[in-house]
Amino acid sequence: MNAEPAPPAPDAPYAVPDAPPDPDAARTRRRTRRRTRRRVRAAPAAVAVLAATALLAGAGAGTGAGTGAGTGTRTEPGRGAVPYGTPSVRPPADRAPTAPAPATRALTAPAPGPPADAPTDRAAPTTPHYFTGRAFDTCDAPPLSVMRAWRASPYGAVGVYFGGRGRGCRAQPHLTPGWVASVHALGWRLLPLFVGSQAPCVFSEAKRRYAIGRAPWSQGTREAGEAVRAARALGFDAASPLYLDVEAYRIGDTGCAATTLSFVRAWSREVRRLGYLPGFYSSAETGIRHMERERRAGTGDLPSVVWFARWRGVPALNTETVLAASAWRPRARIHQYAGNVSESYGGRRMLIDRSQVDAPVARVGP
Repeated sequence: MNAEPAPPAPDAPYAVPDAPPDPDAARTRRRTRRRTRRRVRAAPAAVAVLAATALLAGAGAGTGAGTGAGTGTRTEPGRGAVPYGTPSVRPPADRAPTAPAPATRALTAPAPGPPADAPTDRAAPTTPHYFTGRAFDTCDAPPLSVMRAWRASPYGAVGVYFGGRGRGCRAQPHLTPGWVASVHALGWRLLPLFVGSQAPCVFSEAKRRYAIGRAPWSQGTREAGEAVRAARALGFDAASPLYLDVEAYRIGDTGCAATTLSFVRAWSREVRRLGYLPGFYSSAETGIRHMERERRAGTGDLPSVVWFARWRGVPALNTETVLAASAWRPRARIHQYAGNVSESYGGRRMLIDRSQVDAPVARVGP
């Protein structure tokens, strides 16, 4: 939390002088006040004012009060001898001392300092890294030797399933911070995929065990935190996209669609709050159509990037029919245009899905 700026020191209270009082001066002032009150009651207001003025002037024994010309003086505690006609600064005996008017302070408060937990050694990056070109994804992160061999392929980016309770390949023996750093150093760009909870009306029977529960917003927020922690542990820096993989579901089921939307919005909001970019992968005809419908309706907290699957064999990144021409533009689309394709490069064969990318990729290292 930002520390509150320290309040200014309070003004010192008025202090009654410690010198003993002068009894004669006190009696003289009391007599003067009594005579003044009697004269004010007996005369019109104008006469009373003149009389009081004359009386005060006469107390100066012929001196010019306030002009410095006279020599008559009186003694006041803590002040010594002062000319008659100078107002006394000692408060009446029956009243508590009052504080002097505070000094004028600046109207603008000092600017608060940085948060107590703000990093000082390295500022979090705020600008995403982008990639335009072909990418592939496969269930298990390939060994580093395969990634070296595939540098001869037309692909420049790779999708990596880095977390989530619904992830198919859980072991991921090669997916470590060292693997991420090494693959990135080879020139590969990474697309982190998180397979979390799935729509209750998901088509895939294998995914139904991971259905979103009765508190979709809380669940989405919690899983977003899990995704960010897992991404950080692997070396994906802030401003990296994290793509939430939600498999095809029945968007015509209004209750299921509402639950799924709540989960996706909460996940996106929390990922964004934690400094990463929320992405969303789904089939073009279900999840992507659903997100586009909500975008047109003005719904907030939607993903920043969409990755749509429509397997027609050729890329159609900018002509997808369920998306408006201006939707998720510029540089916020990925089209998965073919799936379960076997390819071999450098003598190493893999079963992959193909994608065309014009979107953010992971930030790794400086």
